[in-house]
Amino acid sequence: MTTIYVNGRFLGRSMTGVERFAHMVLDRVNARIERGEEPRRWTLLLPPGVEAPQHWRGFTARTVGRGGGHAWEQLHLAWAARDGVLVNLCNSGPVAPHRALTIVHDALVYDMPGNFSTPYRLLHQTLGRALARRSRIGTVSHFSRDRLSSVLGVPAAAIPVVPNAADHIDAVTPDTGIVNTLSLQPGKYLLFVGSFAPNKNLPRALEAFARIAGPQDRLVLVGAAVKSFAQNGIGAVPPGVVLPGRISDEALMGLYRSARALVFPSLYEGFGIPPLEAMRFGLPVVAGDIPPVREVCDDAALYCDPLSVDSIAAAMRTMLGDDACHADLAARTAARSARYAWDASATALLAALDTVG
Repeated sequence: MTTIYVNGRFLGRSMTGVERFAHMVLDRVNARIERGEEPRRWTLLLPPGVEAPQHWRGFTARTVGRGGGHAWEQLHLAWAARDGVLVNLCNSGPVAPHRALTIVHDALVYDMPGNFSTPYRLLHQTLGRALARRSRIGTVSHFSRDRLSSVLGVPAAAIPVVPNAADHIDAVTPDTGIVNTLSLQPGKYLLFVGSFAPNKNLPRALEAFARIAGPQDRLVLVGAAVKSFAQNGIGAVPPGVVLPGRISDEALMGLYRSARALVFPSLYEGFGIPPLEAMRFGLPVVAGDIPPVREVCDDAALYCDPLSVDSIAAAMRTMLGDDACHADLAARTAARSARYAWDASATALLAALDTVG
Protein backbone atom coordinates (compact mmCIF):
# COMPACT_ATOMS: atom_id res chain seq x y z
CA MET A 1 0.00 0.00 0.00
CA THR A 2 1.33 3.43 -0.95
CA THR A 3 2.18 5.80 1.89
CA ILE A 4 1.43 9.48 1.34
CA TYR A 5 3.79 11.68 3.29
CA VAL A 6 2.76 15.26 4.06
CA ASN A 7 5.27 18.05 4.54
CA GLY A 8 4.19 19.33 7.97
CA ARG A 9 6.46 22.36 8.11
CA PHE A 10 3.46 24.68 7.59
CA LEU A 11 1.98 23.58 10.93
CA GLY A 12 4.63 25.63 12.72
CA ARG A 13 3.80 28.89 10.90
CA SER A 14 1.18 31.59 11.41
CA MET A 15 -2.02 31.26 9.42
CA THR A 16 -2.03 33.07 6.10
CA GLY A 17 -3.87 32.08 2.92
CA VAL A 18 -1.32 29.42 1.96
CA GLU A 19 -1.37 27.77 5.37
CA ARG A 20 -5.18 27.99 5.43
CA PHE A 21 -5.27 26.07 2.16
CA ALA A 22 -3.13 23.28 3.63
CA HIS A 23 -5.17 23.06 6.84
CA MET A 24 -8.52 22.94 5.09
CA VAL A 25 -7.60 20.45 2.37
CA LEU A 26 -5.99 18.09 4.88
CA ASP A 27 -8.95 18.47 7.21
CA ARG A 28 -11.21 17.10 4.46
CA VAL A 29 -8.72 14.35 3.58
CA ASN A 30 -8.60 13.35 7.25
CA ALA A 31 -12.40 13.04 7.31
CA ARG A 32 -12.26 10.65 4.36
CA ILE A 33 -9.56 8.56 6.02
CA GLU A 34 -11.64 8.30 9.18
CA ARG A 35 -14.69 7.24 7.15
CA GLY A 36 -12.65 4.56 5.39
CA GLU A 37 -12.97 6.26 1.98
CA GLU A 38 -9.22 6.83 1.44
CA PRO A 39 -7.27 3.54 1.36
CA ARG A 40 -3.72 4.92 1.39
CA ARG A 41 -1.68 5.46 4.55
CA TRP A 42 -1.09 9.13 5.34
CA THR A 43 1.80 10.29 7.54
CA LEU A 44 2.55 13.84 8.63
CA LEU A 45 6.31 14.45 8.76
CA LEU A 46 7.07 17.23 11.23
CA PRO A 47 10.13 19.34 12.12
CA PRO A 48 11.18 19.23 15.78
CA GLY A 49 8.93 21.32 17.99
CA VAL A 50 5.96 21.27 15.59
CA GLU A 51 2.81 19.42 16.65
CA ALA A 52 0.08 17.86 14.52
CA PRO A 53 -3.55 18.92 15.13
CA GLN A 54 -5.02 16.45 17.62
CA HIS A 55 -8.29 16.15 15.72
CA TRP A 56 -6.54 14.70 12.65
CA ARG A 57 -6.84 11.14 13.89
CA GLY A 58 -6.65 9.66 10.40
CA PHE A 59 -3.01 10.68 10.02
CA THR A 60 0.04 9.16 11.63
CA ALA A 61 2.40 11.91 12.78
CA ARG A 62 6.16 11.58 13.06
CA THR A 63 8.89 14.05 14.01
CA VAL A 64 11.97 13.66 11.81
CA GLY A 65 15.47 15.08 11.70
CA ARG A 66 16.59 18.29 13.35
CA GLY A 67 16.41 22.01 12.72
CA GLY A 68 13.75 23.54 10.49
CA GLY A 69 13.07 25.70 7.45
CA HIS A 70 14.31 24.94 3.98
CA ALA A 71 17.34 23.01 5.27
CA TRP A 72 15.03 20.61 7.11
CA GLU A 73 12.95 20.13 3.97
CA GLN A 74 15.88 19.45 1.66
CA LEU A 75 17.71 17.08 4.00
CA HIS A 76 15.59 15.43 6.64
CA LEU A 77 12.16 15.54 5.00
CA ALA A 78 13.51 14.21 1.70
CA TRP A 79 15.11 11.22 3.43
CA ALA A 80 12.07 10.43 5.59
CA ALA A 81 9.75 10.41 2.54
CA ARG A 82 11.99 8.30 0.31
CA ASP A 83 9.74 5.20 0.29
CA GLY A 84 6.42 6.91 -0.49
CA VAL A 85 4.78 9.86 -2.25
CA LEU A 86 5.41 13.29 -0.74
CA VAL A 87 2.88 16.12 -0.90
CA ASN A 88 3.95 19.71 -0.22
CA LEU A 89 1.02 22.10 0.03
CA CYS A 90 2.73 25.45 0.68
CA ASN A 91 4.99 26.39 -2.24
CA SER A 92 8.18 24.62 -1.19
CA GLY A 93 9.54 21.13 -0.69
CA PRO A 94 12.65 19.01 -1.18
CA VAL A 95 14.06 18.70 -4.67
CA ALA A 96 15.36 15.12 -4.35
CA PRO A 97 12.12 13.05 -4.38
CA HIS A 98 10.78 12.23 -7.85
CA ARG A 99 7.52 10.95 -6.40
CA ALA A 100 6.22 14.25 -5.09
CA LEU A 101 3.52 16.84 -5.69
CA THR A 102 4.12 20.45 -4.67
CA ILE A 103 1.33 23.03 -4.76
CA VAL A 104 2.84 26.30 -6.01
CA HIS A 105 0.18 28.90 -5.34
CA ASP A 106 1.18 31.49 -7.91
CA ALA A 107 3.91 32.69 -10.28
CA LEU A 108 4.35 36.03 -8.51
CA VAL A 109 8.06 35.53 -7.82
CA TYR A 110 8.62 35.19 -11.60
CA ASP A 111 6.05 37.71 -12.84
CA MET A 112 6.78 40.49 -10.32
CA PRO A 113 10.30 39.73 -9.04
CA GLY A 114 10.88 43.29 -7.89
CA ASN A 115 8.29 42.82 -5.14
CA PHE A 116 10.64 40.51 -3.26
CA SER A 117 13.93 40.78 -1.44
CA THR A 118 16.82 39.40 -3.49
CA PRO A 119 17.52 36.34 -1.29
CA TYR A 120 13.85 35.34 -1.23
CA ARG A 121 13.44 35.84 -4.97
CA LEU A 122 16.53 33.84 -5.91
CA LEU A 123 15.68 30.99 -3.56
CA HIS A 124 12.09 30.57 -4.68
CA GLN A 125 12.74 31.04 -8.38
CA THR A 126 15.45 28.38 -8.25
CA LEU A 127 13.39 26.06 -6.08
CA GLY A 128 10.30 26.33 -8.28
CA ARG A 129 12.27 25.47 -11.41
CA ALA A 130 13.92 22.51 -9.72
CA LEU A 131 10.65 21.13 -8.38
CA ALA A 132 8.96 21.46 -11.78
CA ARG A 133 11.85 19.63 -13.43
CA ARG A 134 12.26 16.85 -10.87
CA SER A 135 8.68 16.09 -9.80
CA ARG A 136 5.08 17.31 -10.21
CA ILE A 137 3.70 20.72 -9.40
CA GLY A 138 0.07 21.76 -8.97
CA THR A 139 -1.56 25.09 -8.28
CA VAL A 140 -4.81 26.76 -7.16
CA SER A 141 -6.31 28.43 -10.24
CA HIS A 142 -6.34 28.11 -14.00
CA PHE A 143 -4.62 31.49 -14.25
CA SER A 144 -1.74 30.32 -12.05
CA ARG A 145 -1.59 27.04 -13.98
CA ASP A 146 -1.13 28.91 -17.25
CA ARG A 147 1.48 31.31 -15.84
CA LEU A 148 3.50 28.51 -14.20
CA SER A 149 3.29 26.51 -17.40
CA SER A 150 4.75 29.45 -19.31
CA VAL A 151 7.59 30.39 -16.95
CA LEU A 152 8.58 26.84 -15.95
CA GLY A 153 8.14 25.12 -19.29
CA VAL A 154 5.65 22.54 -18.02
CA PRO A 155 2.59 21.63 -20.15
CA ALA A 156 -0.52 23.18 -18.61
CA ALA A 157 -2.30 19.83 -18.82
CA ALA A 158 0.35 18.37 -16.50
CA ILE A 159 -0.35 20.91 -13.74
CA PRO A 160 -3.42 19.92 -11.68
CA VAL A 161 -5.60 22.66 -10.23
CA VAL A 162 -6.60 22.29 -6.56
CA PRO A 163 -8.61 25.45 -5.85
CA ASN A 164 -9.08 27.39 -2.66
CA ALA A 165 -12.50 27.68 -1.01
CA ALA A 166 -14.16 29.60 1.82
CA ASP A 167 -16.70 27.29 3.42
CA HIS A 168 -14.43 26.99 6.49
CA ILE A 169 -15.97 30.24 7.70
CA ASP A 170 -19.34 28.51 8.17
CA ALA A 171 -17.95 26.99 11.38
CA VAL A 172 -16.79 30.35 12.77
CA THR A 173 -19.06 32.34 15.08
CA PRO A 174 -18.70 36.02 14.11
CA ASP A 175 -17.58 38.37 16.85
CA THR A 176 -19.88 41.26 16.05
CA GLY A 177 -18.49 43.24 19.00
CA ILE A 178 -15.50 44.22 16.85
CA VAL A 179 -17.73 46.69 15.00
CA ASN A 180 -18.43 48.64 18.18
CA THR A 181 -14.86 48.24 19.42
CA LEU A 182 -13.60 49.98 16.28
CA SER A 183 -16.40 52.61 16.43
CA LEU A 184 -17.78 51.56 13.06
CA GLN A 185 -21.30 51.96 11.71
CA PRO A 186 -22.76 48.83 10.06
CA GLY A 187 -23.07 49.29 6.32
CA LYS A 188 -20.89 52.44 6.31
CA TYR A 189 -17.42 50.94 6.03
CA LEU A 190 -15.42 49.25 3.32
CA LEU A 191 -13.16 46.35 4.23
CA PHE A 192 -9.68 45.49 2.94
CA VAL A 193 -8.26 42.08 3.92
CA GLY A 194 -4.71 41.00 3.14
CA SER A 195 -1.05 41.76 3.61
CA PHE A 196 0.34 45.18 2.78
CA ALA A 197 2.45 43.66 0.00
CA PRO A 198 2.98 45.66 -3.22
CA ASN A 199 0.73 43.47 -5.36
CA LYS A 200 -2.20 44.22 -3.04
CA ASN A 201 -2.18 47.80 -4.40
CA LEU A 202 -2.96 49.43 -1.08
CA PRO A 203 -1.47 52.90 -1.80
CA ARG A 204 -3.86 53.43 -4.72
CA ALA A 205 -6.78 52.12 -2.65
CA LEU A 206 -5.95 54.61 0.12
CA GLU A 207 -5.71 57.51 -2.32
CA ALA A 208 -9.00 56.49 -3.94
CA PHE A 209 -10.76 56.32 -0.59
CA ALA A 210 -9.41 59.73 0.43
CA ARG A 211 -11.03 61.21 -2.71
CA ILE A 212 -14.53 59.87 -2.15
CA ALA A 213 -15.02 59.31 1.58
CA GLY A 214 -17.74 61.18 3.39
CA PRO A 215 -17.48 62.09 7.09
CA GLN A 216 -19.11 58.83 8.18
CA ASP A 217 -17.33 56.49 5.74
CA ARG A 218 -14.52 54.22 6.89
CA LEU A 219 -12.00 51.90 5.26
CA VAL A 220 -10.87 49.10 7.58
CA LEU A 221 -7.49 47.51 6.75
CA VAL A 222 -7.09 44.02 8.20
CA GLY A 223 -3.61 42.61 7.74
CA ALA A 224 0.07 43.21 8.31
CA ALA A 225 3.31 43.84 6.44
CA VAL A 226 5.28 40.86 5.17
CA LYS A 227 9.04 40.56 5.73
CA SER A 228 9.73 38.80 2.43
CA PHE A 229 8.64 41.81 0.36
CA ALA A 230 11.14 44.42 -0.70
CA GLN A 231 8.73 47.32 -0.09
CA ASN A 232 6.68 47.46 3.07
CA GLY A 233 4.65 50.15 4.73
CA ILE A 234 1.71 52.15 3.49
CA GLY A 235 2.85 55.72 4.00
CA ALA A 236 0.42 58.36 5.22
CA VAL A 237 -2.97 57.08 6.33
CA PRO A 238 -5.94 59.26 5.24
CA PRO A 239 -8.72 60.23 7.65
CA GLY A 240 -11.35 57.54 8.03
CA VAL A 241 -8.93 54.63 7.68
CA VAL A 242 -9.00 52.13 10.56
CA LEU A 243 -6.05 49.80 11.27
CA PRO A 244 -6.96 46.94 13.62
CA GLY A 245 -3.90 44.89 12.54
CA ARG A 246 -4.09 41.11 12.64
CA ILE A 247 -7.33 39.94 14.23
CA SER A 248 -9.00 36.63 15.02
CA ASP A 249 -11.13 34.72 12.53
CA GLU A 250 -14.14 35.49 14.70
CA ALA A 251 -13.45 39.22 14.59
CA LEU A 252 -12.86 39.13 10.83
CA MET A 253 -16.18 37.38 10.28
CA GLY A 254 -17.82 40.06 12.42
CA LEU A 255 -16.37 42.72 10.12
CA TYR A 256 -17.51 40.85 7.00
CA ARG A 257 -21.03 40.60 8.38
CA SER A 258 -21.50 44.36 8.82
CA ALA A 259 -19.37 45.82 6.01
CA ARG A 260 -20.74 47.53 2.92
CA ALA A 261 -18.29 45.81 0.58
CA LEU A 262 -14.86 44.24 0.33
CA VAL A 263 -12.19 46.25 -1.50
CA PHE A 264 -9.80 43.96 -3.38
CA PRO A 265 -7.94 46.05 -6.00
CA SER A 266 -5.00 43.67 -6.41
CA LEU A 267 -2.50 44.01 -9.22
CA TYR A 268 -1.71 40.31 -9.06
CA GLU A 269 -3.13 37.24 -7.34
CA GLY A 270 -2.77 33.51 -7.65
CA PHE A 271 -6.36 33.04 -6.54
CA GLY A 272 -7.76 35.42 -3.92
CA ILE A 273 -9.53 33.95 -0.87
CA PRO A 274 -10.98 37.17 0.69
CA PRO A 275 -13.52 37.70 -2.12
CA LEU A 276 -14.90 34.19 -1.58
CA GLU A 277 -15.08 34.78 2.17
CA ALA A 278 -16.88 38.07 1.61
CA MET A 279 -19.36 36.53 -0.81
CA ARG A 280 -20.11 33.84 1.77
CA PHE A 281 -21.65 36.70 3.78
CA GLY A 282 -23.48 38.17 0.77
CA LEU A 283 -20.92 40.95 0.59
CA PRO A 284 -20.18 42.46 -2.85
CA VAL A 285 -16.58 43.04 -3.91
CA VAL A 286 -14.82 46.01 -5.50
CA ALA A 287 -12.17 44.08 -7.44
CA GLY A 288 -9.19 44.80 -9.61
CA ASP A 289 -9.97 43.63 -13.13
CA ILE A 290 -7.32 40.93 -13.43
CA PRO A 291 -7.78 37.35 -14.76
CA PRO A 292 -7.55 35.34 -11.51
CA VAL A 293 -10.09 37.57 -9.76
CA ARG A 294 -12.43 37.35 -12.75
CA GLU A 295 -12.02 33.56 -12.55
CA VAL A 296 -13.11 33.52 -8.89
CA CYS A 297 -15.68 36.33 -8.72
CA ASP A 298 -17.22 36.27 -12.21
CA ASP A 299 -20.34 38.52 -12.14
CA ALA A 300 -20.47 38.98 -8.35
CA ALA A 301 -18.00 41.88 -8.27
CA LEU A 302 -17.76 45.48 -9.40
CA TYR A 303 -14.52 45.69 -11.38
CA CYS A 304 -12.10 48.57 -11.63
CA ASP A 305 -8.79 49.25 -13.34
CA PRO A 306 -6.29 48.54 -10.53
CA LEU A 307 -3.73 50.90 -12.09
CA SER A 308 -6.16 53.85 -12.02
CA VAL A 309 -6.93 55.69 -8.78
CA ASP A 310 -9.87 57.33 -10.57
CA SER A 311 -11.32 53.93 -11.50
CA ILE A 312 -10.91 52.54 -7.98
CA ALA A 313 -12.47 55.68 -6.49
CA ALA A 314 -15.43 55.51 -8.88
CA ALA A 315 -16.09 51.87 -7.93
CA MET A 316 -15.88 52.70 -4.22
CA ARG A 317 -18.28 55.62 -4.69
CA THR A 318 -20.74 53.40 -6.56
CA MET A 319 -20.58 50.69 -3.93
CA LEU A 320 -21.16 53.14 -1.08
CA GLY A 321 -23.89 55.17 -2.74
CA ASP A 322 -25.71 53.07 -5.35
CA ASP A 323 -28.12 50.83 -3.44
CA ALA A 324 -29.50 49.18 -6.58
CA CYS A 325 -26.05 48.16 -7.81
CA HIS A 326 -25.11 46.96 -4.33
CA ALA A 327 -28.27 44.84 -4.03
CA ASP A 328 -27.81 43.35 -7.51
CA LEU A 329 -24.25 42.26 -6.78
CA ALA A 330 -25.15 40.98 -3.30
CA ALA A 331 -27.83 38.75 -4.85
CA ARG A 332 -25.18 37.05 -7.00
CA THR A 333 -22.73 36.24 -4.24
CA ALA A 334 -24.27 33.05 -2.85
CA ALA A 335 -24.26 31.19 -6.16
CA ARG A 336 -20.69 32.24 -6.87
CA SER A 337 -19.25 31.27 -3.48
CA ALA A 338 -21.04 27.90 -3.62
CA ARG A 339 -18.93 26.92 -6.65
CA TYR A 340 -15.92 26.45 -4.37
CA ALA A 341 -15.79 23.99 -1.46
CA TRP A 342 -12.89 22.44 0.46
CA ASP A 343 -14.30 18.95 -0.03
CA ALA A 344 -14.07 19.43 -3.79
CA SER A 345 -10.51 20.68 -3.33
CA ALA A 346 -9.65 17.51 -1.41
CA THR A 347 -11.10 15.46 -4.26
CA ALA A 348 -8.88 17.35 -6.71
CA LEU A 349 -5.80 16.76 -4.55
CA LEU A 350 -6.47 13.02 -4.27
CA ALA A 351 -6.96 12.79 -8.02
CA ALA A 352 -3.68 14.61 -8.58
CA LEU A 353 -1.84 12.22 -6.27
CA ASP A 354 -3.17 9.29 -8.32
CA THR A 355 -1.01 10.56 -11.18
CA VAL A 356 2.20 10.69 -9.13
CA GLY A 357 4.17 7.47 -9.25
